Amino acid sequence: MVMIRAMRKKDVDAAAKLEARIFSQPWSRQGFLDSLCLENTVFLVAEEEGELSGYIGMYTAVDEGEIVNVAVAPEKRGRGIGMMLMQKMKRAAQEGNIKRIVLEVRVSNQAAIRLYEKNGFISCGVRKNFYELPREDACIMIYGQ
Repeated sequence: MVMIRAMRKKDVDAAAKLEARIFSQPWSRQGFLDSLCLENTVFLVAEEEGELSGYIGMYTAVDEGEIVNVAVAPEKRGRGIGMMLMQKMKRAAQEGNIKRIVLEVRVSNQAAIRLYEKNGFISCGVRKNFYELPREDACIMIYGQ
C-alpha cells in the first residue's frame, strides 16, 4: 500500500538517487536538504513498504505555489502514484490558502502533461528553450485562479 507523507531528512538520499535516475539535470542531495529547511516549501513522498516510490515539491509565496519537482520511479509508474502525490499536494496547498499553483513541464513529456490536466491544470504558455540537456521548451501550466 502506498502512503503519502511529508518528506523528512532521512528521505533525501533516496529522493536524490531517484532524481538522478530520471532527470538530465537532477537536484543534488544538498538541494533537497536546503529546500526542506525553508519555511515556504512543501515536499511530499510516496512510500511503499518502506521504499520511496516518488515525491513532489512545491515552493510557496503568499497565496501562490510553484511545483518544482515531481518524480515517480519508472518501475512504479502507471499505478496512480503520480495522481496520489498531485492530489495530496493540492490538498496541502488548499490548507495553506494557496489559490494558484504553477509548474513547468517539458513539452515532450505527454504523460506528465496528461497527469497535470487530469488534476485541473491548464496550459497558459510556453517558455522557449527552458530546459537544457536536451534543450527543449517548457509548457507552463496553472491550477486555480
